[in-house]
Amino acid sequence: MPPPHLSPFATLRDDLHAALIEFIGTATFLTLAFGGVQATVSEQASVGTSGSGVERVLYISFCFGFGLLISAWLFFRVTGGLFNPNVTTALLLCGVIRPVRFVLFCIAQLVGGIAAAGLVVALTPGDLASNPELAPGINPAQGVFIEAFTTACLCLAVLMLAAEKHIATPFAPVGIGLTLFSCELFSVYYTGGAVNTARAFGPAAVTGFPNGTHWVYWVGPGLGSLIASAIYYFLKQ
Repeated sequence: MPPPHLSPFATLRDDLHAALIEFIGTATFLTLAFGGVQATVSEQASVGTSGSGVERVLYISFCFGFGLLISAWLFFRVTGGLFNPNVTTALLLCGVIRPVRFVLFCIAQLVGGIAAAGLVVALTPGDLASNPELAPGINPAQGVFIEAFTTACLCLAVLMLAAEKHIATPFAPVGIGLTLFSCELFSVYYTGGAVNTARAFGPAAVTGFPNGTHWVYWVGPGLGSLIASAIYYFLKQ
């Protein structure tokens, strides 16, 4: 991070390069995750059964958790392997990244989500199955707070394992990936397990925003970023 007295655009070239890598990393992570969801739905349709709901939740959770673990480990040393506008927001609020990089990263991550959804549509048969939606019996307020809680957990994992430099930092992608896996186990059934606005925005943009509760996946994860930043600030005092 450059000294605070420098111009906000003093490192623009490096920021643009990092944003490009962040786009590639986000697209890689979400293609693996969306592809896993698509494979689950297609396999169940091919055998004419919905299968066990627990098996489906486990499979999708593995796809997202280990997709993030692998992608973060590949790109961690270049950009930090964020792949999530809400994690990026938490890092901005905690002073880890500067505003210009924040804006570029968020754009790259959202576009990466669209690219991943489009790639899965192009490579696999059937309708895209990755649009998150609220489960029956879950109202939007509950959805917001489930997404806020799980996103806060993920943001805290990034702040404590990656932003805080210590002996275990090189293994941060493992802890972050396992954190997402655990969050998905909780949230996949209830909210579709977004825990990431780019993850919800990409499929919605490709399929024409079919769900009227898409705003939940902006408000909930955004609130989670604020909660994680406040907890991190308190812990650092």
